[in-house]
Amino acid sequence: MQTRDSKQRFWFWASLAALAFRLFFVWRFPAVVDDSRLYANIAENWMRHGVYGITNSGVIMPTLSRLPGYPAFLAAVFALCGIGNFRAVLLAQVLFDLGTCWLIADLACRMFSPRVAKVAFLLAAFCPFLANYAATALTETLEIFFTALALDLAIRGLGPACRAQLLWIGCGLSIAAAILLRPDGGILLIAIGGYLIWLLLRTLIGMGTLRTPAILQAGILVGLCAIAPLIPWTWRNLHYLHRFQPLAPRYANDSDEPPMLGFNRWVKTWMAEYVSVEEIYWNVPGQEIDASRLPSRAFDSPQQREQTLRLIADYNRDHDVSSELDARFARLAAERIHHAPLRYYLWLPALRIADMWLRPRTELFPSDPRWWEFNDDRKWLAVSLAFGMINLIYVGMAVAGWVRAPAIPGLGLLVLFVVIRSLFLGTLENPEPRYTLECFPVVIVLAAAWFCRKTEG
Repeated sequence: MQTRDSKQRFWFWASLAALAFRLFFVWRFPAVVDDSRLYANIAENWMRHGVYGITNSGVIMPTLSRLPGYPAFLAAVFALCGIGNFRAVLLAQVLFDLGTCWLIADLACRMFSPRVAKVAFLLAAFCPFLANYAATALTETLEIFFTALALDLAIRGLGPACRAQLLWIGCGLSIAAAILLRPDGGILLIAIGGYLIWLLLRTLIGMGTLRTPAILQAGILVGLCAIAPLIPWTWRNLHYLHRFQPLAPRYANDSDEPPMLGFNRWVKTWMAEYVSVEEIYWNVPGQEIDASRLPSRAFDSPQQREQTLRLIADYNRDHDVSSELDARFARLAAERIHHAPLRYYLWLPALRIADMWLRPRTELFPSDPRWWEFNDDRKWLAVSLAFGMINLIYVGMAVAGWVRAPAIPGLGLLVLFVVIRSLFLGTLENPEPRYTLECFPVVIVLAAAWFCRKTEG
């Protein structure tokens, strides 16, 4: 039997270790990437000029390409610590990520036991993927925090809570914060709303334990609180930019930038792994496409190979996708989809999902994305292999924990969120491993559940 003092010592020293682990990444591997500077530019223009926009050739242009959540966070930090102080931004993110560890532990405690909560906290505290992104000026750390908060409040709301209304309001506002950071935060609303509908159907057929009015009230509160904060952003886009845009555009393009729909559709006919995102997808527009980097699955015949190489050669002349060139990519994509519809609609999405879940999460390091060719510097090759193994351990433990876990209320919600998000990610052209990090609060809770005794839960 542990004493109260020993329990407090555990949480104190575990929290201190989690903080130190994240500060190591901030000190050794801080990352300020192109998107970081874009967000910072929006935040600075918002603060200094009252314009939510980007600077283009010295002129501030209103933008809707990025949602206002992360620029608002940057503006708050810059107001306190100085404009452009990314070190302060990363330190603030460390605190948010530490909060994520506590939320994961609370979620595990409520669903299983205090013992499982300790395991979950340690798994979160020393997860190198969470710590790595805490040291990166991108939306991921805040997005993961609000995802964990929304799920934790939902699980509490499903229990015998005396203030269930406040919990569901908090859940809805957490979802709103996630959406204002990234548009795919709306998957949280779909998962929680879908789970409440499932509970309602069970109640109506006499199999549920919650009352119908309580479920309906929860759904209404979550929906209203999740959507209401989007109204000012939608009104701003409609009033000033004359475009109904409640979220950011699918391809993060501004109103005067036509999306490359044909090119993106062609990419989806062969894209299956992150390495192609780095080598080809991110180069367009503006940089050369190295046709030799295209995988063999990008061609269905020698004639199609020649057709594809002509398209790429035309693009490489001025590094831009004109409307005429985009239409040619669209025709090639239609031809490939007609030739192999299952490949486009089933096999490639499945491969993209698998790649996002299972590849080494070293995209923020100078590691060679083609790690399997073993041509990288020995140090970074070792990092790639180690991160790949750690990722497999987390995912494998989560699957084992899900199988081992007792049938308890709320478990279906966690699994449903992971399934829906994974299916959504399969529809994207660019399979980036960071997109699955929002699922890691669930992964860690399920991994900790593997240590659950049969008498717990």
